[in-house]
This record gives sequence, structure tokens and C-alpha cells, in this order.
Amino acid sequence: MAGVLDSISKAFKKPDPKELVRKWQAELRAEQRKIDRQIRDIQFEEKKVHKSIKDAAKRNDMATCKVLAKEVLHSRKAISRMYVNKAQMMSIGNALTEQLAMLRVSGTLQKSSDVMKLVNDSIKLPEMQKTMFEMSKEMARAGLIEEMMNDSLDSALDNDSIEDEADEEIEKVLLEVAGETMAALPAAKARPAAVAAPAEQLADADDELRERLNAMRTT
Repeated sequence: MAGVLDSISKAFKKPDPKELVRKWQAELRAEQRKIDRQIRDIQFEEKKVHKSIKDAAKRNDMATCKVLAKEVLHSRKAISRMYVNKAQMMSIGNALTEQLAMLRVSGTLQKSSDVMKLVNDSIKLPEMQKTMFEMSKEMARAGLIEEMMNDSLDSALDNDSIEDEADEEIEKVLLEVAGETMAALPAAKARPAAVAAPAEQLADADDELRERLNAMRTT
């Protein structure tokens, strides 16, 4: 009977605020490490795309060059977003460290508008939505932040837009990656039809690279 009562007591016992804060900090650090791995993977795949751009430039296949240059831009923008995500997580971690210091004095978590704003901003970032949504529910139950309204959560989760790259940005990538190769090509001169075959043979490989980059950006 005593064992049953202990189990019931534990089920309804309020979690230790210090343990909660340390749990959230550990989850944030794990997400930061995950972001670092994703950035390294995307950068590794981007190098392969650079080689494909140079190969396409040698064939004077500018259409393929531009498509691949767009993929490089997508990847770089994804990496920029990931650095923003990591900075947001570090800011939340710092705010939680301040809460730990206050806990030693008051013994309870204090409502924090700073943490609330950081969590709201983080949920708007696609890569952080799932993690921060779950964490926000725990923080609300613990009294650290106000409970988020469903309509604000829905608008945050729907905020996933894809930007179109300007031709100028594409040209910059092409000049950066294959500028020397392109400069060596005859101006406004098409390759003979006999040399056009390799472009078709390499199309599948280019598509595979794009798919792998897209998978990494959406992980």
C-alpha cells in the first residue's frame, strides 16, 4: 500500500525547477550540436556542387550552372538560418542560467518576458519549431512563461517561405565558383552537339546532389 501511495505522490509531485532548467539547457546544447553537424554536412555537399558547376562550365552548359548555383545559394541561406537558430538557443540558455541564479534566492521560477520573447522568436524558425514547441509547453506548466495561444503557434508554424534568388546573386556564385573556367570559354559560342551528350549523362548526378542538399536543409 505504501508503495502505491509513493507512486501516486510522485505522479502528482511538482517537478524540481532546478532539474527542469538543467533539462532544458541539456536539450538546447544537444540541438546546437545537431546544428553544427548539419552545417558541416551541407558544406561538404556544397563542395561537390562546386565541382559539378565547374564541370558544367567546361561543357559551356550555362543552364545547368545556373540551376546548381541556385542550390549553392539555398544551402548558404540554410546555413545562415542555422547560425541564427544556434544564437537563439544560446540566448535562451543564458536566460535559463539567470533563472538558476534567481532560483537559489526565491526557490521558484519567475515569469520571464525575456525568455518568452526568445521562445516566440525561436518557434518562428522552421528548424527549431518542434523542439521549442515542446519546450514552451513545459515552460508554461512550470510558470516560466505564459502559455502560447494556438493562433500564434499556427501562424509561426506556417511561416515557411522560400525566397527566389536574383540573377545577380546567381551570377556572383558562378563567378566565385567557376569564374576562371567561364572566362576561358569562347564568348557567345555554343559547343558542338557531339559534346552536349555528357550534360545529359550527368543530369542524374546533379539531381542527386540537389536532393541530398534539400534533405539536409529540411532535417
